Amino acid sequence: MKHFLIIPAILALLAAAIACNLPTTARPQQKSPKAHATEVTNTTASPAATPAPSTTSTPSITHSMTPADLNPIGTLNYDVDSSGTASQHRAPYGDSYNIGLFERPFTQKDMSYISSLDINTFQISSDDTWYYIFITLIGTNPNDPSNIDYGVEIDKDHDGYGDVLVWAQPPYTTGWTTNGVKVYTDANHDTGGASPEKSDANATTSAPYPGDGYETTIFNQGQGNDPDLAWVRIDPNNPNVVDLAFKRLLAGPSFMWGVWADAGLKNPGMFNYNDRFTNAQAGSPLDNSPYYPINSIYAVDNTCRAAYNFKPSADTPLLCPTAVPPAAATAKSTQPPSIKIPPPINICQVDPALCQPPIK
Repeated sequence: MKHFLIIPAILALLAAAIACNLPTTARPQQKSPKAHATEVTNTTASPAATPAPSTTSTPSITHSMTPADLNPIGTLNYDVDSSGTASQHRAPYGDSYNIGLFERPFTQKDMSYISSLDINTFQISSDDTWYYIFITLIGTNPNDPSNIDYGVEIDKDHDGYGDVLVWAQPPYTTGWTTNGVKVYTDANHDTGGASPEKSDANATTSAPYPGDGYETTIFNQGQGNDPDLAWVRIDPNNPNVVDLAFKRLLAGPSFMWGVWADAGLKNPGMFNYNDRFTNAQAGSPLDNSPYYPINSIYAVDNTCRAAYNFKPSADTPLLCPTAVPPAAATAKSTQPPSIKIPPPINICQVDPALCQPPIK
């Protein structure tokens, strides 16, 4: 009997030894957290993990023509230079909330000066296809971190209401591009509110004008009926000059025009800005104003409007007062003889703050 009991015990021990040497089917040993993180990183970087291109991507733009390579040319129109009073955190003069003329190349409330937001001069020229706008800045970096938009506003029928706005957004390059360029129109004629020459929200208790400004986009970075309609670049020979070019058919043979530099509201649908805010809300860059410093309308510099290829009358809305340069300037006109130069019109009587510094 003892032999029969010993044999099963021996067989059981042999079976256990064999099982220990067979391949295991147990789950693999878990990797350390560090090894796991490395594996995930490598998988993410793998080309196989790159998402497929979206089927709704913007179609490529094919251009058939590009503006010419011109140096700045045309009658010099002058804007106020605020660099001389920048350390005092104020504009010297030239800001008129009442007629929507802003000399505000400063940040909101603290009035820090932005030199590439400060327009110095503006010029226009043309060829058979294009109008060229040259915006010369006090600063030398149109790609300033404040993210400045530049534009030109066209009044085709000389009534003070803007009809077309060519608007460019950074980043800018020294080559002509349609990237960042949009063209807006105002189909319902309300960019100037009830009156293009004065604010429609100029009382401290008034509600803002309810219009929609430039509400129609006819060109968006090459998208539109004409992919070549409008272009922008930094002038390759002048880092402080922004060049805009647009087709002549957009503006017609004669018009009023002025330029913009805007790092604040940057909203064509809110034109004109002085119809959207009261003077108290907008603030002022003039330190003798009860509304100093600038507030809701900030970081923006625009110009009066110059006449192109027609003789304006004394009551043409928003016309620049004079083409005579400031005392510090010595540049002479390079205006092509085919373009008529309008006579000087004195709108200083409309708002004396436009033309002389405040008495201190």
